[in-house]
Amino acid sequence: QAAVVAVAVAVAGVLLGLLWLWLAPRMPLVSDERAVYLKDPEGEQAIGMDGTFVLLALGFGVLSSAVVFWLRRRGGIALVIGLAIGGLLASVIAWRLGIWLGPDTDIVAAARSAGKGVVFDAPLKLSAKGALLAWPFAAMVVHLVLTALFGPRDPEPEPQWPDPVPPLQDGD
Repeated sequence: QAAVVAVAVAVAGVLLGLLWLWLAPRMPLVSDERAVYLKDPEGEQAIGMDGTFVLLALGFGVLSSAVVFWLRRRGGIALVIGLAIGGLLASVIAWRLGIWLGPDTDIVAAARSAGKGVVFDAPLKLSAKGALLAWPFAAMVVHLVLTALFGPRDPEPEPQWPDPVPPLQDGD
């Protein structure tokens, strides 16, 4: 079950990568044929790329954890490990897919093809590699909370009453 969860969650990384590619802000660059510059040096697009990835990964972590808990309430540690490994793999898949499908990573070639003074997009970049841990972290925390709130409970043990003390006899 843990391997199935890990693979299913990892495959969902493709959707995260596509959403990141679609929703992440683009960083505009411009070339003067000698160098490439940021069109807006004080822009927040680079942080926006990381932030978009983190927010999407947190959402996917919450969703995947809720689905796994709903389907396998009795779960166990193996499912949680599968959820964490799958979330990490999904994040790596999403990151690499977003870069692969995004704007060209060869900035020099992109600047030449755009021409002098023409704005073009920088490639997608994940500067904060810790963002790759957002999905597994969210999934594990949400699964823990759901298990604590709605998980199966151990049955209450029957009380062990001591044998009643026999009444004292006259000679005792």
